[in-house]
Amino acid sequence: MSLLFSPYPIRSLTLRNRIVLPPMCMYSATEDGVATDWHLVHYRARAAGGVGLILLEATAVEPRGRISTRDLGLWDPAQLPALERIVRFVHEQGAACGVQLAHAGRKAFSAQKGHRTKPPAAPSTPPFPPDGRAPAALDEEGLEQVAQAFVQAARWAHEVGFDVIELHMAHGYLLHEFLSPLANHRTDRWGGSLEGRMAFPLEVARRVRAVWPAEKPLFARISTTDYAPGGFDPDQAVEVARQLAEAGVDLVDCSSGGLVPVAPPTYPGYQLGPAERIRREAGVPVGAVGLITTPEMAEEVLQNGRADLIFLGRELLRHPHWPLDAARALGAQAPWPHQYHRAKRPGDQ
Repeated sequence: MSLLFSPYPIRSLTLRNRIVLPPMCMYSATEDGVATDWHLVHYRARAAGGVGLILLEATAVEPRGRISTRDLGLWDPAQLPALERIVRFVHEQGAACGVQLAHAGRKAFSAQKGHRTKPPAAPSTPPFPPDGRAPAALDEEGLEQVAQAFVQAARWAHEVGFDVIELHMAHGYLLHEFLSPLANHRTDRWGGSLEGRMAFPLEVARRVRAVWPAEKPLFARISTTDYAPGGFDPDQAVEVARQLAEAGVDLVDCSSGGLVPVAPPTYPGYQLGPAERIRREAGVPVGAVGLITTPEMAEEVLQNGRADLIFLGRELLRHPHWPLDAARALGAQAPWPHQYHRAKRPGDQ
């Protein structure tokens, strides 16, 4: 029996299979952070193609936390109706729907030199890129404002009807910046040792968990390594994952890099090693992501206990109906939309 196409229960949610569309920025929202028809078509197509869980792209919890001025937002009630429409359409196709809540930190759009808005917010003042605009270090009042923004966004995510929240703690954005000693130079309770550096991300996780319904899963995406000497590494990632689980996170989505301008060594499954370690040593379910492109490889990862869910990014951009062909290759039952039944071939189930 194919594990890739087996149901996956997590809290009160059961995914129809273990294929996840991970968050990938479309940079197609209005300048007010409202989803457009592009988002509706994009996400609905992958749901109709058989994906088990759709995770909407990085959705900023406050305006200054956007990567670009065309990012989705969840800081204003005016943004809710367009998101509700997407969730409804995804659910109609039989898929679950989640959202990644994010704050870009020092990598926000305002980090560009010459930008006339306030500088980006970050744990400390080192800029990204190194010759970019220096961010403003968050004080206690600023930290509370950010934490409250995540909490309010989580409340609205529930109101919209999302099934899952993923907290973005990866790719060099704000919560990752707190985790890494390369970006966090603080000497107060939010910096220094790993315990101090992970304190604010854990505070956000606990607060979101407190307002996110108990029956709904909470994920976190982390970068398991900075690929740089003295940076965040897999040993620290294991401990962070362990603490996230204690804070109420149900699954860790294991990515890498993004904090410093270093190109990672990429090859099929290049992020699987740290994911396996986190699953084994921290005892928390994990999502595998990174150049997993074939049904056979995805199935092997699950059958050998290396991960619990398979996050397919670029492959689902290229091929929205990848799950239908993957089911055929693995001899599994595919979630064909009834509108497409005439396209079934001999051997399709």
